[in-house]
Amino acid sequence: MKASRFIKPGEVRIETVPKPTLEKDTDAVLKIVRASVCGSDLWWYRGISQRPSNSPTGHEAIGIVEQVGKKVTNVQPGDFVIIPFTHGCGHCAACKAGFDGSCPNRDRSKPAAYQAEYLRYENANWGLVKLPGQPDDYSDEMLNSFVTLADVMATGFHAAKSAEVKPQDTVVVIGDGAVGLSGIISAKLLGATRIIAMSRHADRQTLAKEFGASEIIEDRGSAAVAKIMELTNDAGADAILECVGSNESVDTAIAAARPGAVIGRVGIPQRKDLDTSQLFHNNIGLRGGTASVTTYDRELLVQAVLDHKINPGKVFTKSFTLNEIQAAYQAMDQRKAIKSLLIVNH
Repeated sequence: MKASRFIKPGEVRIETVPKPTLEKDTDAVLKIVRASVCGSDLWWYRGISQRPSNSPTGHEAIGIVEQVGKKVTNVQPGDFVIIPFTHGCGHCAACKAGFDGSCPNRDRSKPAAYQAEYLRYENANWGLVKLPGQPDDYSDEMLNSFVTLADVMATGFHAAKSAEVKPQDTVVVIGDGAVGLSGIISAKLLGATRIIAMSRHADRQTLAKEFGASEIIEDRGSAAVAKIMELTNDAGADAILECVGSNESVDTAIAAARPGAVIGRVGIPQRKDLDTSQLFHNNIGLRGGTASVTTYDRELLVQAVLDHKINPGKVFTKSFTLNEIQAAYQAMDQRKAIKSLLIVNH
């Protein structure tokens, strides 16, 4: 089969590799229909974080179940499914509490390999999210939204849930990538009446406003904090969605939060230490982490897409075939695409 491999910073390519097989009774083998490139992939694509050469890539997709292990009963061959990156088992303490993103029952020693024609999925019995019907039953727009439910939309929603966004809140969203834009959708879905988005890029600003942002701030650092304070009459925001992970974005989130606010942090951390004194003195909460994808999809997000309440698939502004994987990464790296869609199988 064809599958993407990371070669070195700035280079990914398609290679022919063996098709995956069932290794455990809890596995499933899936035929990938659509996949995507995630903003977090750019960390190692740009050489900012380390990744072994010739390792597989990708962690967001939808597909068709082809084979299942003996212990898999919730899905069967032929089912159309969202393929969460989290692989939650459903029976550990973390999954039972709704935090499948922190499930310990997954082999994390192997890199994800979703940018491929087929995928072996662990903990398939609980982790996979079954969709009604088949891909041909849906529009391209709907299929694209389903792809976001494998990670990016659920991650944006995790930021909003972690920040305890509630009706009438003023929310600041830091980050204008697909996760930040999904965070805007999520804040709106949870009832926020004022959403301040931080963005310097016209295409992302347009989509942010379409998704529900009321104001846009182009500044960064202390200038951004000053603007947020000006917009909130020096009170600060009720909730902050931190969707970047950089030192500056975390510092901005803390400085822009009103006393008693909560920061929902989903940007992959790029700092090893954090001074928590300001959090303490202002009673600011800091929550978040790896998204609870299966949990959120089943509780709310799948139905919200099916009911046309949300359309997160609009974050895909360019599409590519699997053979065009290098161009898909380049488009995101060069900000020519907000998020790159991969059409794998029709």
